Amino acid sequence: MKRAVTISVNGVSHATGVEPRTLLVHFLREHLNLTGTHVGCDTSNCGACTVWLDGMAVKSCTVLAVQADGSEVTTIEGVSANGELHPMQRAFHETHGLQCGYCTPGMVMAAIKLLEANPDPSDAEIRRGLEGNLCRCTGYENIVAAVRAAASGVTV
Repeated sequence: MKRAVTISVNGVSHATGVEPRTLLVHFLREHLNLTGTHVGCDTSNCGACTVWLDGMAVKSCTVLAVQADGSEVTTIEGVSANGELHPMQRAFHETHGLQCGYCTPGMVMAAIKLLEANPDPSDAEIRRGLEGNLCRCTGYENIVAAVRAAASGVTV
């Protein structure tokens, strides 16, 4: 039996019915076709599914769509404006903070929130702030460099 939900995603309100067990990540990907939010581990360990729920970075595989009823969700598709990359997205691109790219949407979403809370983090604070997001390709050096570049407003 479906349950009615209204969720604002990237500034657009969506009213629909969902199965009560539908995870927010699957709602975004399957109901709204917003595939930038990745399903990585299904265990909440990797952070590839990180989105903002009412302004807080959350792993969308840990939230049911019915729990997000009445909420504002921002996905990776919602952080750019007018076709321009968000400064964090640009920093990841310019510092080669990605390889396969699978973790990148979650990393970017978490990193933006990190800089909102701490606009001038040390490398250790960046690493600590991104602990819940795993990357299997990069070794994290360029990810840290990307966050540092975004924080300083310097592009390479």
